Amino acid sequence: MSADSASAAIAALQLWGARADAALADALPHEDAPPLELHRAMRYAVLGGGKRLRPVLVYATGNAFEAAPEALDSSACAVEIIHAYSLVHDDLPAMDDDDLRRGRPTCHVVFGEAMAILAGDALQALAFEVLADDPRLRADPRNQVEMLRTLAAACGAHGMAGGQAFDLAAVGKALTPAELERMHMYKTGALIRASVRLGALAAGCRDAAVLAALEHYGHAIGLAFQIRDDILDIEGDAATIGKTAGKDATDNKPTYPAILGMAGARAHLAELTRAALDAITPLGERFAMLGELARFIAERGS
Repeated sequence: MSADSASAAIAALQLWGARADAALADALPHEDAPPLELHRAMRYAVLGGGKRLRPVLVYATGNAFEAAPEALDSSACAVEIIHAYSLVHDDLPAMDDDDLRRGRPTCHVVFGEAMAILAGDALQALAFEVLADDPRLRADPRNQVEMLRTLAAACGAHGMAGGQAFDLAAVGKALTPAELERMHMYKTGALIRASVRLGALAAGCRDAAVLAALEHYGHAIGLAFQIRDDILDIEGDAATIGKTAGKDATDNKPTYPAILGMAGARAHLAELTRAALDAITPLGERFAMLGELARFIAERGS
């Protein structure tokens, strides 16, 4: 990744990430409104940092179609709120039992397990409310229904919840590469694919060929993101990755380096990055930022 490419991706993450932060602060219930503890837990879970990669993918995709940023805000908020809810629940003692997220104590450590569960539940509901009830959204009604369906699919049994179920069942077991990929297509990849698709739908895209190309791109970067995450779990530290380093190995979880070896994981990461770039190349130069983000995903933390 060239210095110019890295700078472009970082600038996009900063610009659109800041816009997402402002939109999220407005979309979340105020912490001084009752029920106070629930609202504080929700805001803590969402506004506590993070790369904002998923909302940035919404903005970058919609921008390629020349959509106004305000037409993309609700989709950007919805995917990040869903992501935050998933992290709250993933960190619970019954799931991954993690005490650190985004460089600070996890939601259940601060607010208690019961309130963290409620915060996650409320965040999931809020994401759909935000997406369904935004007067600034200019999408065709058919697109808006498809946007709701896209987000729901990314959350459910063939999305994050299913991926987490595969993950729980896989602890201590030797998975094949295909089984590992299926798990992460659901757990990590589904919401990343949805972010790209929502950006296109919010911009009014109904071209099946374009949506299919973006689906291939989203699939590739979703898996690439997970491979890089697995590598950073080994090579990074808590200050860099914002969560407990080395926890996957400690918990005996299947990862790409564990199954493919570090060299194999890096090779597959490079292959997926090429696939992402190949998917959007026919769409033209206006999608160049998606290419920069694909490269950033593959090389972040290095």
